[in-house]
Amino acid sequence: MKQFYIIDFDSTFTQVEALDELARISLKDHPNREGIYQKIEDLTNAAMEGKMSFRESLTARVQLLDADKEHLKQLISHLKTKVSASFSRNKTFFKKHADDVLIVSGGFKEFIIPVVSSYHISKENIYANTFVFDNSGKIIGYDETNPLSNEGGKVTLLKDLKLQGDIYGIGDGHSDFQLKEFGMIRKFYAFTENIERKTVAEKADHVTPSFDEFLYVNNLPRAISYPKNRILCLVIGDVPALAIQTLKKDGFSIRHKTSFEEKYVPDVGMMLLANGEVLEDEKLKRAVKLKTIGYLGNSRLILSKDICTDMGIVVFDDPKNNAGNTEFIAKRMINFINHGHTYRSLNFPNLQLPRIAGAHRLIHIHHNVPGVMASINQVFADHDINIVGQYLMTNTDIGYVITDVSDHYDKRVLKDLKQIDHTIKFRILY
Repeated sequence: MKQFYIIDFDSTFTQVEALDELARISLKDHPNREGIYQKIEDLTNAAMEGKMSFRESLTARVQLLDADKEHLKQLISHLKTKVSASFSRNKTFFKKHADDVLIVSGGFKEFIIPVVSSYHISKENIYANTFVFDNSGKIIGYDETNPLSNEGGKVTLLKDLKLQGDIYGIGDGHSDFQLKEFGMIRKFYAFTENIERKTVAEKADHVTPSFDEFLYVNNLPRAISYPKNRILCLVIGDVPALAIQTLKKDGFSIRHKTSFEEKYVPDVGMMLLANGEVLEDEKLKRAVKLKTIGYLGNSRLILSKDICTDMGIVVFDDPKNNAGNTEFIAKRMINFINHGHTYRSLNFPNLQLPRIAGAHRLIHIHHNVPGVMASINQVFADHDINIVGQYLMTNTDIGYVITDVSDHYDKRVLKDLKQIDHTIKFRILY
């Protein structure tokens, strides 16, 4: 059956609530601005959590705005910089599914259309409210005949649209859940990348911390092969908050602990350790999913470089323990996971490379013995794979090869690459 994707705008497609942001623009010189900001935010949350009717909340917020068309221009420029990261990196999905995506929002077309237009979403597929202006361009209200200005407006709209097919809803608020509650969609995905409303998330068919997660579970085209929210990043010890926030902002699932607890050994994908923390060899050997370790200090005497290298774990450390550079190691870890960069690692050949559009990036780590590279390229040849770019670096112990291939290929090639003799680790980067 044909599939449709109903996507919310505020706090879903964008990181913020647009009316809240508009208030901060229009009221920036108002003497009571902080109190008004808080009142608008409270009204927004009350509606999103189902504690107040949407119509009542919307009317009260619009009355408090004191905004005009010039303020809207500033808002649009601001919102374009606030598109949710996981939506921003998945433009390919929107291009391939331009006719299947509908933006359905209690927000307003005046700022939604300019923001989503670069994502190949047509105006005809954008359903939202519209402002009413006076002769001077000041916002004085909204079109009260629009069903989206009412409580249950999204349900009313979908009833009228009569879409034929499987419909999936993605949003953060009560009005998005109502689509599932009233049987208008097949599944509701609570989007929590920007905010998690527990009263909404607990009712969802699936909680999706990123748009990557939604695309992954539905086997849809996506920018990265594996959602970062599924990569467990274990932070151990007295690590600066900024370093943790850097990793969290990039979308990884963070656990901050005082020690390497046994329950995390099988599943941990990344580790960031404070200076002085020790990682036991026995646990390290069993951490089979571990891809990279960051150490905020000199790791050479307390972390086994040989074990890490043999397991294909890239280590970044800071021998000088530079307290003024709290993000340095976290960013090195992120660049490895996102792009395959091993620049300034302790135990891997240094490699930095550009991202190539329209390609999938495959990482193969192997023991540095003769013949492995030939075997890798033979697998590509056997499957008629078009290689767009290939990068190889070695040291005395390992070979590290990154291959960019055209995004159309037989997935059986992945299995064959994993089974090459002397393979340590293999993964699809994106």
